[in-house]
Amino acid sequence: MPDAHGIRRAGPADAAAAGRLLHDFNVEFDAPAPPPEWLAARVLELLADGRTVVLLAGAGPDGIAVLRFRPALWTDASECHLQELYVVPGRRGQGIGRALGESVLATARAEGADYVDVATSEDDAVARALYERLGFHNREGGPDGPIAYHYERDV
Repeated sequence: MPDAHGIRRAGPADAAAAGRLLHDFNVEFDAPAPPPEWLAARVLELLADGRTVVLLAGAGPDGIAVLRFRPALWTDASECHLQELYVVPGRRGQGIGRALGESVLATARAEGADYVDVATSEDDAVARALYERLGFHNREGGPDGPIAYHYERDV
């Protein structure tokens, strides 16, 4: 059911819009960006697999969140990785990012996850502030634990 920001779960008919938003996100942040058509096809594959949920915001749509689910090791629930969260530049500062973040948490709970993780860069202060307002922390065991690091590499 859509909320005040029109947040809804994407279906196959939304793949082209999702591909466009994901492409624009990467281009804005100078990251490698496959063409929107390729991303749309990939979104269709991931939605069909059942372990990915895409949330869209607004009529444009104006924002996107991509959630990836996997079985948890330490519990019998699943874990959710917030792969992407993006709001188009002209709609930022209107609460869409926060509404998407809250929808991410609600969707993760509804899908049976007991954990959500997200990674962002140190210099993305806006994203870090949003995630912290949503209750995320970058410290092991809670807000007073040692700093947690996220490492990655291509293989």
